[in-house]
Amino acid sequence: MAESAANLPLRYLRTQEAARVLGLSERTLEKHRTYGTGPNYRKLGGRVVYSIDDLQTWADRGLVISTSDPRAGTVLPAKRQPAAPAAGGRFPR
Repeated sequence: MAESAANLPLRYLRTQEAARVLGLSERTLEKHRTYGTGPNYRKLGGRVVYSIDDLQTWADRGLVISTSDPRAGTVLPAKRQPAAPAAGGRFPR
């Protein structure tokens, strides 16, 4: 991450601060919220805020050791993801 979370005070971060910590643009973080692919967030009085722990947990999902790492979890791109298959394992027609 761009900054050490240990150096930040224990509080919630607004989108601009959270994006800076992750090394992303604010717009990318907004897209992640829209598509449900980003870190957990909270709405407090209409404001979007992130906990440092939630940012770290989300970023850790993308941790890999090498290009051949089978990757147990992934950080998805900030775009619409395909719908999950319906019950029975098939997509609806």
